Amino acid sequence: MNKTLLLILCDFLLLTLLALARWDGAVPPKPSAEAEKTVQAAGAATPSQDLVSLMKLSLEDEQMRSEALSRDLAQSESLKAAAEQSGAQLAASLATTRASAEKLDQTLVATRADASAERARAEQLARDLAVREAQAKRSQEDLAKLTQSEAEARLRAEDLSAAVRVGEKERALLAEQATQLRAQVEVERAERQRVQQTTVELAQGVGQLAQQSGELKRELIESRPINANTLFTSFLERRVASRFTGLRNSFFGEVNRSRETNTVLAGDGRDTVALLHVDDTPFSWIEQGGQADWARLTLGLARGGATVAAGRVNFLSLDPRILAVPLTAQEATLLKSEPYLIALDPFKFSEAVLISAGGKGYGELPFKLDPENPGFVRVDNRLVRRLFGDFSPSRGDLVLSKTGELLGVMVNTGTCALITNFLPQKTLALGEDLKATPTGPVLEEVAARFRRIPLRLQ
Repeated sequence: MNKTLLLILCDFLLLTLLALARWDGAVPPKPSAEAEKTVQAAGAATPSQDLVSLMKLSLEDEQMRSEALSRDLAQSESLKAAAEQSGAQLAASLATTRASAEKLDQTLVATRADASAERARAEQLARDLAVREAQAKRSQEDLAKLTQSEAEARLRAEDLSAAVRVGEKERALLAEQATQLRAQVEVERAERQRVQQTTVELAQGVGQLAQQSGELKRELIESRPINANTLFTSFLERRVASRFTGLRNSFFGEVNRSRETNTVLAGDGRDTVALLHVDDTPFSWIEQGGQADWARLTLGLARGGATVAAGRVNFLSLDPRILAVPLTAQEATLLKSEPYLIALDPFKFSEAVLISAGGKGYGELPFKLDPENPGFVRVDNRLVRRLFGDFSPSRGDLVLSKTGELLGVMVNTGTCALITNFLPQKTLALGEDLKATPTGPVLEEVAARFRRIPLRLQ
């Protein structure tokens, strides 16, 4: 155990004993005279002397520790002063170093800027040198070409001189020939005038014959019915695929509808449209609660790799179930589909050719006029003859006259609406965002017109 720690423990025990001792009531027994004599004679220390000696030792040790602590404190103070002095010196050195570093940074930035400027000047000089070298090279090439051109010009000048001499001789010969030819021209001019007069008379006669022949040919074509197979083949070659999509919000979430079918282009000699039945669109006139607003409506027409996006659709005044998609001349040309002309005399034949809009089949069937509804004809499906293909007549089927013209569109299984014009009752805009142009009022007005149609025509 450490000596210093042992002394401290002893001091603590001694002080504890002294604190607990009752000095006022305890009187130590006096040693007998004989005992004292014996102790003195033996030269041994008494307990009092031992305690005094121990306290002296503790005091001396405490003094030594105090002196050691004083020395350590003085040494610490000196070390602290030295450390503070060193810190001041280091701070001054750090400030000096930072100032030097800033100067070095400024010098480095300036040096880099100078180097960049020198590099830019060197690059500019190199480019200027390259441009001058190219200009010098072009100048040399131009000089060589100029020298060659001068040589060629001299050669051409010599050739022209020879040609001029030859030309003068030829001019003299031509003058003589011109005199001779002038007389021949006068004779031929008179002959040509006679021939032209005869040609005009013949052309007038041929034009009259051609006009009469065209009228006869048109009458012959209009009076001769076309075979149903030929009409269906022509439909397959001219049909156009359509895809009508719509999106709107409802109480149960978004409603997406998409309709695809095949249709044809129709024309009246001025306008060209694509015809659709309402069943080929996302709309329905039998929905209850009014027509909702559509957020998006798109219609695409495609044929032979070409696609046309429609900007609007017209609900025809003839029947609200028939829609016409107006096309510009450029769009009609892009689709490369010959339009069906409206039949000028739809009742020339008592039979018509019905073609499924999807192209599944076709057939010949008789039709009858409806006296109460002049714009419609009645079709008896029970009398369909020569039905070809796996289909049954339905709404949206096309009806062609036997002359190959468009007669109308089936609005139900037994009624055909005659197409005599493309006059619209209402126009509906199409697009990706229709929030600014609500569609509900337009569709509701068209649906109300449909509900006013007699039930047997619906």
